[in-house]
Amino acid sequence: MLTLDHLAVSCTDLAEGVAAIEAALGLPLAPGGEHPHMGTHNRLLSLGDLYLEVIAINPEAPAPAWPRWFALDAFSGPPRLTNWVAACPDLEAAVAVAPEGAGVPVDLARGDLRWRMAVPGNGLLPFGGAFPALIQWLGPHPAPRLPDRGARLARLVVTHPQARDLGAALAGVQDARLVIETGPLGLQAEIDTPHGRRVLA
Repeated sequence: MLTLDHLAVSCTDLAEGVAAIEAALGLPLAPGGEHPHMGTHNRLLSLGDLYLEVIAINPEAPAPAWPRWFALDAFSGPPRLTNWVAACPDLEAAVAVAPEGAGVPVDLARGDLRWRMAVPGNGLLPFGGAFPALIQWLGPHPAPRLPDRGARLARLVVTHPQARDLGAALAGVQDARLVIETGPLGLQAEIDTPHGRRVLA
């Protein structure tokens, strides 16, 4: 059983990414933190039961000796929605039935947050990144701690040329907000805000 956990917007510069997403949604992002294991940092936005993460390489952190998650080492261009994350109660069990290349479990922490995440050895998730990163929280979840700005995920549309195969691999996700469609590889999040529905892609 997998559940939607959070969405990841990648950017080459965190301040630039934050400005772009705040302008797109008309809402301020909350502070995030640093990920020393990956040399990245982020800012966050509550989506109610899940959250949005704007993430970038931290230029002030030492580069890790392994590829960063979300293929950030190869990221270029404007800030955009690149990945989504699904939570599971047993990370090893989820990885065992996931497509090849879903990653190996890594123990991570920030403050009192503790989680385990499956990180691919090459940084690239299956189906060209259309398959989610898998996460298991070992304590509190960040979403309830974030300021509630009234944003909610209406739909997450994942398009892929092999949509049928991707859908089969995601059969364990029981969430009507997740939509799998045939088409060029892409992600699109439809988010309801106090200013109306906004779309991130």
